Amino acid sequence: MLKRVFDVAAAALGLLVLLAPLAVLWLLVRLTSPGPGLYWSQRVGRGSQLFSMPKFRTMRIDTPEVATHLLDDPDRWLTPIGAPLRRLSLDELPQLWSVLVGDMSLVGPRPALFNQDDLIGARRAAGVDHLRPGVTGWAQINGRDELSIPDKVALDADYLARRTFGFDLMVLARTVAPVVTGRGVTR
Repeated sequence: MLKRVFDVAAAALGLLVLLAPLAVLWLLVRLTSPGPGLYWSQRVGRGSQLFSMPKFRTMRIDTPEVATHLLDDPDRWLTPIGAPLRRLSLDELPQLWSVLVGDMSLVGPRPALFNQDDLIGARRAAGVDHLRPGVTGWAQINGRDELSIPDKVALDADYLARRTFGFDLMVLARTVAPVVTGRGVTR
């Protein structure tokens, strides 16, 4: 209960405080490439249910809907401002909306793409799929995109076993360094 109250309050405050920067980022995306400013990605959430997760669009509108690491040449698909938005995780800021409406939490396993069957199945087998997915998570601060699926799921299961409000606060605090440095992010 405390986690959800904190999530709603922090997401609402974050959206309010970041309203002007979010509008500027949306405008920059629109001005630098054709297509919408936001991309609504189909993700797997709590109980393996699909939900639409907003992100600032960093890829061209004709990019295949697969995990970035599965693209032959990911840089080819990036918009002109896509790389810096991803490196600094600014593309993730609209997910505060998903936290506010209850599809996500601030901390939890990162939501899988709808077609990442291997990750979805492994999470289900580990009992992690009943958690609300997070904007950041234990795996995010321990390797992000560099982690293999078994390593991500092991960290997700570890989070499930260790989760407390204090642990979530620690994960949030430790998220700052990887975001600022771009450590562990693949384009």
